[in-house]
Amino acid sequence: MDQELLELQRQFEAAQQAKSSIRLSERNVVELVTKLQELRIIDFDLIHTSSGKEYITLDQLKIEIESEIKKLRRVSLIELADTLGVDLYHVERQAREIVANSQELMLIQGEIMSESYWDSISEEVNERLQECSQIALAELAAQLHVSSELISNVVEPRLGKIVKGRLEGGQLYTPSYIARVNAMVRGAVRGITVPTNLSTVWNSLQQLLQETDGAVGISVEASLFQSLFNEILKEKEVLGSLRAGIHWTPAVFALAQRESIESFFSQNSYINYDALHKLAVAQPKQYLQSRYPEGIPLETVFVHPSMVEMLDAAVEDAIEHASWIDSLSVLPSFFGHQDAAKLLSHCPLVQSSFRNAKAALLGEIYILSTAFIKSIFSQMELKVDDCIQAKLSSSHGTHDSSCSSSMSNSKDDSGTNGDESSGGKHLEKSSKKKKNKSTVSTKSGGSENNHETLSNLPPKNKKHQGKGRDSNTSQVSDTKLSTKKESSKCRDDELDSLSEEWMCQQILELFPDFEGHDGPDSLVMSLVMHLRPMLLSSWKERRNAVLMATADRRRRMIENMQRKLDEGSLEMQLFGKALELFEDDPSISLVLHRHLLRTMGASIVDWFLINLDIYNKLNTGDAVEEIQISEPPSLGSAERQSIIKSLPRSLSMKALLMVEALEGKQVDTFMNALWEMAEESGLSVKKLDKKLERTMLHSYRKDLLTQVSAETDPVALLPKVVSLLYLQVYNKALQAPGRAISAAVSKLKDKLDDSAYTTISEYHAATVTLLSLLSAATDDEMDCTADRILSKREFLESRMPALKALVSGNSGTSSTS
Repeated sequence: MDQELLELQRQFEAAQQAKSSIRLSERNVVELVTKLQELRIIDFDLIHTSSGKEYITLDQLKIEIESEIKKLRRVSLIELADTLGVDLYHVERQAREIVANSQELMLIQGEIMSESYWDSISEEVNERLQECSQIALAELAAQLHVSSELISNVVEPRLGKIVKGRLEGGQLYTPSYIARVNAMVRGAVRGITVPTNLSTVWNSLQQLLQETDGAVGISVEASLFQSLFNEILKEKEVLGSLRAGIHWTPAVFALAQRESIESFFSQNSYINYDALHKLAVAQPKQYLQSRYPEGIPLETVFVHPSMVEMLDAAVEDAIEHASWIDSLSVLPSFFGHQDAAKLLSHCPLVQSSFRNAKAALLGEIYILSTAFIKSIFSQMELKVDDCIQAKLSSSHGTHDSSCSSSMSNSKDDSGTNGDESSGGKHLEKSSKKKKNKSTVSTKSGGSENNHETLSNLPPKNKKHQGKGRDSNTSQVSDTKLSTKKESSKCRDDELDSLSEEWMCQQILELFPDFEGHDGPDSLVMSLVMHLRPMLLSSWKERRNAVLMATADRRRRMIENMQRKLDEGSLEMQLFGKALELFEDDPSISLVLHRHLLRTMGASIVDWFLINLDIYNKLNTGDAVEEIQISEPPSLGSAERQSIIKSLPRSLSMKALLMVEALEGKQVDTFMNALWEMAEESGLSVKKLDKKLERTMLHSYRKDLLTQVSAETDPVALLPKVVSLLYLQVYNKALQAPGRAISAAVSKLKDKLDDSAYTTISEYHAATVTLLSLLSAATDDEMDCTADRILSKREFLESRMPALKALVSGNSGTSSTS
């Protein structure tokens, strides 16, 4: 053997010292190997090493990997690639193939581990466990640089074989320690006599173990206690019930609980849910329903069916005696509103009474017989009537008396206008004579009239153009007054103003027994909510009956108001046209505007307001005595304001604007306000057209001629002659006060010949002198003023024929326009 080895050494040395006849470079070798592969002489795969100077076959690589795994038992693929000098890709491929073909190997997170490796690890873990009694898998995982899940999967199959212990909640425990903890759990649970959350027990046991073992005490997870408890419960070493995994009820407590509930319920026929909560019943309603299927579950109590019979008997007695009952007064004090309401729904006699209208349920718990409710209704009906009448009397009482006195004294008041309003009176008489001519269509010929006063009238009534008086009356009858709707609301507003508090107070006065049942959901408030619609309906029915009885009178009032409004507005428009002649003299124009507003405008407004007030009262069901008004009424400012306040809100606003315009300085503004007021009332204001204007002027001229020929008073004659001259010269009706006669006469200077103008100027001067003497006259007999007055009066009387002659024909005028 030694000789053979020596021989081999000599041959090897000789081979090393021998010089090769042919030397190949690395490139030649690579080309040679490539050529051999192309020629299929080398028919297996070759892998370059990392250095590129060596080739290795796949089989050889696999052998070398297996050798490393067998030697190290846990090896990283990266380390294998560095050790073998082969690319990581080829190492991974071969490693997966090796692991796939071997049941004892596993490839996890780039590492190959063998079962023998884990066996040795398990032996180490077991040795350490026996020393420490407890090991955390997380700690092992951190030491071995693997996941806790992998450690758990590896250790569990070896428990009881290599690892002598128990795995719970990621912790390894020794059997002796488990037995100790099991004894503690059993003792703690057996000592519990009331429902307990096991989490608190486990916390106490953990604290006890730490105090017992000191600094070296083992931290025990609650899952171990729970697991041991489940085993004890399964083996029936402890008796009781477990709910939701942690709520433990001992059997001794359940027995005492059941006996307490049965005793109370059998004695009282009800039991409160709060009592069951105190007895640790988590779901009392479901618990009682399961034990007493015939019982009735309410909101806060559980009752026996005998409670229904008791409540039915009490309600039946209340209905028979036409009285009422508070269901809470019959039931025990534990019952609440919702309990009583729900229990009533289970009472057959109560529900039958509701269906047969023998009783009514108010406030969810109060049962009132129908006869008792009718009694309350009849008494409240009288109270409501008295209240509404008192309110209406207080709102209308102020102006009722003032209107009546104004109408009764209107004749004396209208006479104070003297000579200034004489023209207006004559025109009114003339208009009455010609009423058929002055009530033509409200809009006929409207396009011909360009007067500013009515230039912005809304086109509301254009569809009525060309209709006669009958169509106008029909229009008023169809549309009525818009105040009808608002004034019909007036009484509703009075009834609506009866607050719930007022009605509660009245009911409590009638029935003091209700005093202890007040509050937001009280019997009184519920009764008010029940009776109020009935009172509303009853009042409206009675009021509608009154309205039907006065329907004809209200229709006649509407027609009369429309007729009077037509006459007055046409006269205002007619006399307003003459004011255009004095626009160049603002002071005189202001006097004429104010005079027309204070006389004719005031008469229209007062008549309109009084009739609207009466109509409003009739429309709200008030009884108003019918008064015949023969003369135009005359109201003061306070009386007008009183009437305006009694009108509905929209009408009141328009009426206030109309009165303000009446007290203003422009007829145009007043006419616009009058139009808006009439429109708001459902009436219309006629527009003066050319045809109607000619008719009215002719009637006015004819009436003035009659008055002039019959006039014997020299002072009263002058304004009538001036008005006639303006009709002849300007074809306009003028109503001028005494202060404006001078300006009116001056305006005629260019229109009359010299003799005629001299006649009227001298007559005017003599009239002014006479009036001055009359105002300065005294009762002194020595005063010579009386002689001068007599002299001037005789002079005027002597000139009266000449003055009348100016208007008896057309001879006195120089031109006509």
